[in-house]
Amino acid sequence: MAAPKPQAVAADVPNLDDFLCFAVYSANLAFNRVYKPRLDELNLTYPQYLVLVVLYEEDDQTVGNLGEKLFLDSSTLTPLLKRMEGMGLVKRTRSTEDERQVLVALTAQGHELKEKARTLPQSILSAAQCSISEIAAMKDEIVKLRNRLNVAIGEAG
Repeated sequence: MAAPKPQAVAADVPNLDDFLCFAVYSANLAFNRVYKPRLDELNLTYPQYLVLVVLYEEDDQTVGNLGEKLFLDSSTLTPLLKRMEGMGLVKRTRSTEDERQVLVALTAQGHELKEKARTLPQSILSAAQCSISEIAAMKDEIVKLRNRLNVAIGEAG
């Protein structure tokens, strides 16, 4: 009869608090809880807000370009954009140069929302109780990590 396998020693099993991925995940949940009431006032979800931010940077982009910037595939992005179009925030049109491409542009209502959303970054900074340089440094490190992980799975960094 074979000897029973010894139970794993507690020190051999990492604790949840030891996982960087859990720290990032739980920080994301905390971000969502801070953003939610502010975004509710604007009648937006966080992904909708991110679409607007990207369009505020450069209006009239293809769905593919938005997807690349937001790390979303078209099957996730298309329903999101349809809802935003129904809300009157964006307009989707087929490209005249390539009918396979759909262009997304802000409507007047979408542009108007920019002023109301302008205070969001400052309110998040205030909630985080960090300086702009601390937030920038953390963001830079997380982006480096994301890019390295994407390279590891064969995606561009």
